[in-house]
Amino acid sequence: MSSALAHSAARGAFFTLAAQVAKIVLQFLSVIVLARLLSPHDYGLLAIVLVVVGVGEIFRDFGLTTASIQAPVLTRGQRDNLFWINTAIGVVLTIAMFFLAWPIEAVTGEPEIVGMVHWLAVLFLLNGLATQHRANLARDLKFKAMAVIEVSAAAIALTVAVVSALLGAEYWALVAQQLTSGVVVLAGSVIAGRWLPRWYSRQDSVRDLISFGWNIVATNLLVYTGSQIDTIIVGLKFGTSPLGLYNRAFQLVMTPLSQVRSPTKNVALPVLSRVQEDAPRFDNYVTAAQLLLGYGLGIPLILVTALADPIVRVMLGPQWLGAIPIVALFAVAGLLTTLSFVGYWVYLSRGLGKQLFRYTIVTTIIKIICIVVGSSFGVLGVAVGFAVAPAISWPLSLFWLSRVTPMPTARLYAGAARILIVAALTGSAAWGAAQLVSPAGSVLMILAGIFAGLIAAAAPLILPIYRRDARNLTGFLRLMLKRQPRP
Repeated sequence: MSSALAHSAARGAFFTLAAQVAKIVLQFLSVIVLARLLSPHDYGLLAIVLVVVGVGEIFRDFGLTTASIQAPVLTRGQRDNLFWINTAIGVVLTIAMFFLAWPIEAVTGEPEIVGMVHWLAVLFLLNGLATQHRANLARDLKFKAMAVIEVSAAAIALTVAVVSALLGAEYWALVAQQLTSGVVVLAGSVIAGRWLPRWYSRQDSVRDLISFGWNIVATNLLVYTGSQIDTIIVGLKFGTSPLGLYNRAFQLVMTPLSQVRSPTKNVALPVLSRVQEDAPRFDNYVTAAQLLLGYGLGIPLILVTALADPIVRVMLGPQWLGAIPIVALFAVAGLLTTLSFVGYWVYLSRGLGKQLFRYTIVTTIIKIICIVVGSSFGVLGVAVGFAVAPAISWPLSLFWLSRVTPMPTARLYAGAARILIVAALTGSAAWGAAQLVSPAGSVLMILAGIFAGLIAAAAPLILPIYRRDARNLTGFLRLMLKRQPRP
């Protein structure tokens, strides 16, 4: 069982990460192609609506995806009941969003937004119907099916959007993209899951699952508030142009990072939930996960920090040079938040919803204080505050967790220290190499920086402790690529 579960975790990570890489490529294609077919005004309208949709999605899920996946035992009746609860919430939010269209128009002064809100309200219904089908796929460790569904949805939705834009649909092309993705995800999840819910039954209680889900809702609302505070402050204090620089830097770094990192929860949560009673295995999985995320994402992120100048010049163009230091700081923040990400998995896998909510209150306050103080020094100060906040919250996360549940705290601190040492070496080498070839242009700076950075990242392998990390990671990679033998 141990070997089979480890193999499932590894293969799940492989398919999940492969899917996210494909989605990132599709996202860049979307930016490159649609940005030339649509106007900033079209994207601005969509951004306004999606802020409201983002809040509604937190309530639509109601934490029941996580509750369903982490439950040690989930009966068929409970799963049926959760489906109907998510569907009912989706229906209510669809109706509420429909009638919110006119107040949103009054606030924004954009008459076109009414039709967009009316159509995008359907997303709540589509996602409500799909919620438990997707949770069921994750619970059954069907990560390959989930990856295929996500990539297919992104590819088909992008195709629809491009064709619509070419036909002159303007902002409706973006609406079509969102709705197409929702429809494909729903259809794919139903087909792959091969499960149709029965009618709601009072005999199968879901009270404990709803209680757990409510704490997740509260936590996610706090996280969402914290994630929007920097955008709100930049927009209110400095205006639309600085906000454009800030948001473009965010989209360049943090959005792809989130697309890679967040879905790994779908792999980690069911696996950790299954071994939560086996302390040694649980500790090994948690520490291995930190190393995988830390090295796997930390090295690319520190390369972005070191090569922010040429990356911005190549990806965004000379009119976005003001975003260079912001991009570098976002990459540092991404590295620090990645180190603490496994703590989030531990809270969820062990059903510590209330403790996670309390911890999130503290970290949200820390983030708000850092950003507000930083805003006194301009937009760059906001970005500095954004990066300082996880530097404070990360050690607090491990301390907090160690007080509420058994944790391999010393091993996690030691692993993080090794990751940060490698990151410092990588970043220094990449920056130095890029500066040496800077007269040759931005593209050569990027190539030289990556080459030098990767050599520096490999240098610590002369030490036994790093060779052990490498063996653990290569062993995990072999499991990712190995097909599980048939029984």
